[in-house]
Amino acid sequence: MKKQLYRAFVELSGNRVNSHLLRTFTTSRLSKGINRSFTKAYNLNTEEMEKPLHEYKSLHELFTRRLKEGTRPIDADEHALVSPVDGVLAHVGPLNEQSAFRVKGQDYTLEEMLGSQVKSQMYCGGTFVILYLSPSHYHRIHSPISGRVLERWYLGKKSYPVNEQGLKYGKRPLSKNYRHITEIDVNKKHMAIVKVGALNVNSIELTHHDEEVTKGAEIGYFTFGSTVILLFEKGLVELDPHLQCPADVKVGMRIGTIHTSKDEE
Repeated sequence: MKKQLYRAFVELSGNRVNSHLLRTFTTSRLSKGINRSFTKAYNLNTEEMEKPLHEYKSLHELFTRRLKEGTRPIDADEHALVSPVDGVLAHVGPLNEQSAFRVKGQDYTLEEMLGSQVKSQMYCGGTFVILYLSPSHYHRIHSPISGRVLERWYLGKKSYPVNEQGLKYGKRPLSKNYRHITEIDVNKKHMAIVKVGALNVNSIELTHHDEEVTKGAEIGYFTFGSTVILLFEKGLVELDPHLQCPADVKVGMRIGTIHTSKDEE
C-alpha cells in the first residue's frame, strides 16, 4: 500500500499545480517522517548511503543521496565504456542513416530529441543506449566516458511518463520531455548524454561544469525516476555483445568498448 502511495507521487497528471505541491512536500522537513517507510517500500540499501538514514532531512535529500566512497568501482580499463547510472538497461541498438530509432512501436528522430538537424546528422549510423531509473535506484548521474565537453543545453518544458506505458502510449516522451543534453568530444568523435525529466518533477540538476569530464565522475542528479539516453557517433563504441535487455546495471559497470583513434590506423 505504501509503495503504491509513493508511486503516485510521480504518476499524477503532469500539471504545474501537482508539480509544485510535490516539490514543496518532498523538499520540506515534514517529508522526513516518511523516509524510513520509503526506504523499506523500495528496499533501499542503507549500508551504501553516504550518511545514516536519520541524517537525511527530507525525502528529496534521501532520494538524491550520494553513496559511500568506493561503493561503485569504475572499470579502470581506458577502453571501457561504463554505465552512467544505477538502473535498467532497457534498449540498445543502431541509429539508422536518418539518425532515428524505434522503441515500443514509436519512431524517434534525433533532430527532434537534440533540437538540431546538424547535430543529429553526426550520429547517423551510430549507436543508442537507453537506461531507465525507477524510484528505487540511486539517482546520481556519472559520466560513462572521458572527454571534452563541447556543449550543454536544455530542451522541452513539460514531462510525461517514461515508464513502460508511457513509452508505448505517450507522444514520444523521450524526445518531447524536458531534458538536458551534454555533448562530449571523445577521440575526435561525438557522444551525447541525454538526461530526460520524469513526470511532474522536471528536476535535472548539474553538478559538473568543467570543460573536461572524467569517466565515472558525477555530472548531475535526478529527482525521482527518469531516463538517460546515450548517443554515439558511428565507430566510437562497440557495445558488449553479451548485453541483454532488460538488464540491471550499476554505475561504473562495463557495458562496451571505446575505440580510440589508434584503433582506426
